Amino acid sequence: MVLVHGIWNRQQGMTAQEAAAGLARQARPQLERGLAAAGLGHLAVPEVVMAYYAHLLTDGPQERQDGEEDGLDRLSERELAEVWEWLTLAGVPGPEEAQAVLLAPVRQALGWLVRARAGGGAASRARQELMARLSRLVVATVRETAAYTSLPERRRAVRELLADTIRTHRPRVVVAHSLGSVVAYETLHAFPELEVELLVTLGSPLGLPALFRQLEPGPLDGRGARPAGVGRWVNIADAGDLVALPPELGGLFPVDSHGRTDIGFWDPHTLGGYLANGLTGAAIAPYVTS
Repeated sequence: MVLVHGIWNRQQGMTAQEAAAGLARQARPQLERGLAAAGLGHLAVPEVVMAYYAHLLTDGPQERQDGEEDGLDRLSERELAEVWEWLTLAGVPGPEEAQAVLLAPVRQALGWLVRARAGGGAASRARQELMARLSRLVVATVRETAAYTSLPERRRAVRELLADTIRTHRPRVVVAHSLGSVVAYETLHAFPELEVELLVTLGSPLGLPALFRQLEPGPLDGRGARPAGVGRWVNIADAGDLVALPPELGGLFPVDSHGRTDIGFWDPHTLGGYLANGLTGAAIAPYVTS
């Protein structure tokens, strides 16, 4: 099994090989919990290999700077407009009057989401923490996605790394999380000779409008194509995962099966939460040995 990580996975102070090995070790017990949650704990997790590419995204998000409230300050007007388009998919109501989408309206939109999700009974501190988490998630997604898509040579390097990993290990299953689902989708298109029996996308941003328009290959008649070498495609999204919008990709991509789940109110986008979920366990179960 090859895993493809998403955002927030730069491993400082390690070589790429050490980072890949460490992330793979972390994933094994999470996958075991996923099989157990599906009632299939008797199945053994196969060899797990992490395709680690974060070190190639050299223009990824920087650490939060002093004086910044939530990191949204670092987004350009173009990026803020993309975030606004994204947040409308999450149900944020439109502005009361036509205006350029600037920082304040985006913060207000995130505040609306916090109130909608936390409810009126949530303590002020809890709402503030949720606001901070959502803001950091938005900034990381925008910046790491841009780091992947902005330079053609970098994009090719990331794809080639994943393609080499698949060629070397010949997995039956590729599990791709977050931005990793975009990497996997584009790689399997770019190298149609690569064959995997099962592609599982977790918390995928493939349907976010700005990213959807930048995919390679680009959408045809409003839909993305299925990679030629993929036997079956399962997409799983948490009901509260702000990155996985729309949560069901069937209207945009030829996905065979969708799963909606709840991996946690505070961290609905973590790879560990998705791997430990019973839906993921049930998806991979037919492809692991007992």
